[in-house]
Order: sequence, then C-alpha cells, then structure tokens
Amino acid sequence: MVEDLVRALKEVLSKDKRIVSSEGELLKNKIVELGWKLDEKIVENLHKNKELKKHFFKKIDGALLFDQNKFMKFIDNKEFLPDSFTSFKNKIGLTKEDNFLSKGGEVVLSWAYKDCILEGGMTKEDQKRKEVFFNEILAPDQIDRLKDIKVLTNFKKYNKNGENKVKEIKPNDNLIIKGNNLLALYTLRKKFAGKIKLIYIDPPYNTGSDSFGYNDSFNHSTWLTFMKNRLEVARDLLRDDGIIFIQADNNEVHYLKILMDEIFGRDKFINEIIWKRKFGNANETKRFATAFDNILLYSKTENYNINLIREKNSKHVKEYIKNRFTRKDIAGKYKGRLWMPYPLANPGKPTKNLIYEYKGYKCPPKGWRMTKQTLTKFDKEGRLYFPEDKKQRIQEKKFLDEYDGQPVDTLWQDIFVINSQSKESLDFIGQKPEDLLKRIILIGTSNKNDIILDYHLGSGTTAVVAHKMNRQYIGIEQLNYEENGSVTRLKNVIKGDPSGISKELNWKGGGEFVYCELMKWNEIFIDKVMKAKNHKELIKIWNEMKEKAFLSYRVKVSEFDSSKKEFAELSLENQKKFLIKSLDMNQLYVNLSEIEDKLYNISREDKELNNKFHREL
Repeated sequence: MVEDLVRALKEVLSKDKRIVSSEGELLKNKIVELGWKLDEKIVENLHKNKELKKHFFKKIDGALLFDQNKFMKFIDNKEFLPDSFTSFKNKIGLTKEDNFLSKGGEVVLSWAYKDCILEGGMTKEDQKRKEVFFNEILAPDQIDRLKDIKVLTNFKKYNKNGENKVKEIKPNDNLIIKGNNLLALYTLRKKFAGKIKLIYIDPPYNTGSDSFGYNDSFNHSTWLTFMKNRLEVARDLLRDDGIIFIQADNNEVHYLKILMDEIFGRDKFINEIIWKRKFGNANETKRFATAFDNILLYSKTENYNINLIREKNSKHVKEYIKNRFTRKDIAGKYKGRLWMPYPLANPGKPTKNLIYEYKGYKCPPKGWRMTKQTLTKFDKEGRLYFPEDKKQRIQEKKFLDEYDGQPVDTLWQDIFVINSQSKESLDFIGQKPEDLLKRIILIGTSNKNDIILDYHLGSGTTAVVAHKMNRQYIGIEQLNYEENGSVTRLKNVIKGDPSGISKELNWKGGGEFVYCELMKWNEIFIDKVMKAKNHKELIKIWNEMKEKAFLSYRVKVSEFDSSKKEFAELSLENQKKFLIKSLDMNQLYVNLSEIEDKLYNISREDKELNNKFHREL
C-alpha cells in the first residue's frame, strides 16, 4: 500500500536530524538535495528498512543497487509531504496530476506573457503583481475540445477615420487577435494553413528572473513544452517556401535548437543569427557579460527563399569602405574608388562570356586567382584591368557612389537597442527596435501579398513595421491593449507616426487593420480570480462560478462549500490557484460549433462575421 510506504519512509527519514526542522517537520527540499547527491546516510537508512529496501533498490547482475530515480519521483510526489494547498485540493476532489511533461501530449496554457506585466502604468519588472500570474498544464487525457475553432467577437476596424464597425473581413485584412495564443493559432489553422510566408516570434526567455516566473516555477521542461505546443501549429501555417525566425537568449536557445530540429527537421535549419544588442557589463566578475541575442532561422521545406540584404551605414562597414577607397576624387565625379575582383566564372568550366575572352583572357581550369602582381593594362573606359599574366584574375574598378554595400551575414552589429529617450521607446520590457524587424521582413518577404505572423506580439513592433512596409500581418497577444499596447501603436502608425523607420520609408500614415477577440467563457472567471484582492471577493466569484462556469469533473461542489473555513486558511495566492484549477480548461473560450447555443448570447452581427471569416472551412 502506498500509505504504508509513505509512513515507513517518513519514519526512517525522521531519524536524520539534517532533514528535520526545529518544529519536527521533514524538510522536503533538503531531502531532494541529498537524494540527488546519493547521500550515503540516507541510502544506508533506506537499505536497513525491509519495506523500503524492496521498493527503492533493484538487483542487477546479482548486485543490489539504489534506484535513485524511483526514490526522487516518490519524494517529489505531492502526496508525500503535501502542502496545505495540495491537502485541501485533494480533499474536495482535485486529485493530483500525473507526472508533468513526460513524452506524451501535454499542453501548457498560460495567462501571462513576457510583456503582460505592464498593467496600470507599471514599467519595471519588480513592480509586477506576482499573485496574478498562472499557468496550467493539461495531460493528454484531460484535453477534450480545447483545440477546437473558437468564436471571435468584439470586432473593430481601425483606419484614418478612426474606429469603425466591421461588416466583413477580407482575405487581405491585417488582423490583431486578443486571446490565448495557443487557442488562437488553432482557430486560424484551417483558414491560414500553408499561407503564412514569414513567422517571427520573440517569446519569453525563461531566465528565471523575467516575467515568465509564474507562481509555480515555469521550469525548463515546461517552457519547452509551452514552445513545442505552439511551434507545431505554427509549422502547419507556414507556406512551403516560408521561414520562421525565433529570438532567444543563451538560457534556452540550445535546447530550443534541438526542439526545432525535432519539429521542423534538422535539415531545415538555415542559420543562427547573433544580434549584438549591447556592450558587456564591466562589473561582471563571475562570468563574461552577455551582449547578444540569438535568432534561429528555419524553413518549412527545401523550397524556401531568402532575400539578400546589403548594408553600408554601420560602423564596421564604413571601416571596410575607408580601408578600400582612395581619398582623391577622379575628375571630381566620384567620392572615391574601390578595387574589387571581377566576378568569377564557374571554376573548371571555361565560359563563353566575352568579358573573360576579351584580349585573349580566358578562365583558367581552376578559376581566376589573385596575386600581388602589378596591374598594367586596362580597357578604354578605364574600368577593367588586366595583369601581364593572363592566368591572373581580371579586376574591375568601382566607385563609392556605385557601392551597394556589404551583404549581411549572421553577425548583426549594426542594429542597436532602443534609446530610452527616443520617440520609439515605450518603456515596454523586451521591446525590439523597428530596424531589427525591418531587416527580418526584408529577408523573409517580397511583396504585400506575403503574410507575416507574430503570435507573441507584445508591444506590437512586428505589426507596426509590417504595416509601414505595406505587408499583410496577423498578430496574437493575450495582454490587455491599453496605453502603449500594440493596438494603440498601430492607431498612431495609421495617423503617420514619425518614430522608428518612418523617416527612412517616408511613412506618412494610412492603411487599416481589424481587431477581434476570442470569445471568453471560463476565461472570464480566470480574469476575475486573478484581479481579486481578498478572500471575500473570491467567495463571491466561486458562487458565480457554480452557476455559470464549466467546472472540472473532479470538483465536488458540496465538499468545497462545507470546507470554506479550511479554504480561508489558505494564502490568497493558493485560494486563487484552487479556483482556477476548479475550472474546465477545455471551456476557456466559446467553440465555434456552439455559436447558436443561447447560453452564450452571441449577437447576430458576431454570428454573421464568424460565418464569413470561417466560410472557407
């Protein structure tokens, strides 16, 4: 019996003073620490107990070995040394979850993204209200209709005339969708499968100190599952020639690379781009300062294409030009001159190109070679130079005002973070410069028919830049679009916002976008719970939940109502956590299949717009 095993284990461990508090309680964290270290005293004490020896030791080739993994899993089980929340939860029917995130199909839901901490004017990481951040992990057998297409509501169209009523949604409309991004992606999947040209995401980095630090630590494996759930859908949305950029830092990027190899295929990896975004901190003493972000670039198939980008205004390219141009003008016409190799013919394959055959110069079998030999001959235009040795490479003279710039490689040193005093700055943690998104969009798209998707929209930079560059875009985010949100930014862009890349593009305003939301149901109660300030408010919300919400089948309402005193003894954080866990996570939003259900009171206008939006399904 598990109960007998728990009792025996507690009895044995209680004899070790190192893992017992002054109040006589076992210290679970200390047990875990010593267990991972294979502490001799703990292993010896377990071995002496016949029941524990049978359970935590195994024979291999006649030798009796301690099964560390089995022991650690048992210790980690919340039925062993349960906290008050777990005890209360189990008492009224919310039985413990299976081991989190095994190799099955778990789904990670979340109610806070990287930029969501900016509520009510907050601008700093340490000002966030920790009690309102939650995440939920659903085991495969818990998932029912979670991924069904959802009803969209609260439609608005914004253009130069301000906010307008939406009468239809055209195929080329720009979209901003508010709601859980995983469920929004599934809602878009059938309509947009195989239609997205470029995906860029800047997801939470999971640093342990950023705003992805939920009440239950958003640990490494959970973060990877969170990413996996969304990337699997994102891949379906990409066109065959589509590409995806994912920005990360060195906390998770190497694990993310393996995850991307698994989802997209190792052969679909194109590049890892290093964006140098700052200088190192001179006060670092334990390690080198991190001065860059990583951007992984993958394709969906082998049929992808990327556009060559050149740049000539960065510091290192200007240095390159300075070292290769003369200071003297030629006939006052040019700023300088540049000696560059003339384009090579295919090595080993003599070409019929007359330039290479000019004056008897032909491509050598191994291609043209460069030497230090003095160039003594040139053509009538003074542009082509020919060495005495006809096996040497022909050179062409180019001038500074003809110079297109250096091709961009994987080290991006010429794009800088946003100056906090600039008009572009929104005091928004994680905000990326418009120049960065401009380059990514230029690389990944060619015209206004190419659709760009960002499902971690945050401050809205992707949508803002796509709008200014006349590209179609879809943005998804769960935060409330208040001051400095993406909707506010886009409205300013339509009015002619002069910040960021506007001057470079001669942006004067215009365009439009459609805003809509996933229609909430159980999510309504999550919002209320997260905003509650005290126990009294939570009890009021619980009474409303009993009437209107879809509760988990595990919840025993009568048990809860008879245990309100024990519930009141929990911390406010745990009270909130319990009420959220009481909800059926398959019913966060209203499914499209239930659009005619009178329970949801969906308006005629919303029904018509949903039918039009999903009519291709």
